[in-house]
Amino acid sequence: MSRKSALIMAALVLLASAVTVFAAGKPQTVCPVSGQAIDKAKSPHVDYQGQRIYFCCDKCPVKFKADPDKYFEKMASEGVVLESVQKVCPVTGEDIAPTVFTDYKGRRVYFCCEKCMAPFKKDPVKYLNKLPGEQPAAAAPASK
Repeated sequence: MSRKSALIMAALVLLASAVTVFAAGKPQTVCPVSGQAIDKAKSPHVDYQGQRIYFCCDKCPVKFKADPDKYFEKMASEGVVLESVQKVCPVTGEDIAPTVFTDYKGRRVYFCCEKCMAPFKKDPVKYLNKLPGEQPAAAAPASK
């Protein structure tokens, strides 16, 4: 194989990898609790830590809220990227840049700039709690 052919082949491999990365993540099409199909125009939904999650019925959000990490992890393992309701960076409060994000335990978190990812990665819970929508229920204080 000539050097030119090898370079073209390498470029094609890189291009295919980039397309795969950008195409990674499919939209939500089923309820994370029941696995039944959803209709985004009609199905109930919950906005939770910056993500919009759709459900097949009104009973499933209660089950989701009882253990959200379980369902976020399940959707992430299936390659589902949820709709975002996030408009501002959880670190600075500035408008987000739609190309600057990280995926964390099934949540796609957007930032205003690359610099904001480092503080998020040091204390993700702090910044997840700043995202729009519902947050995890606070732990009950220990009884004395």
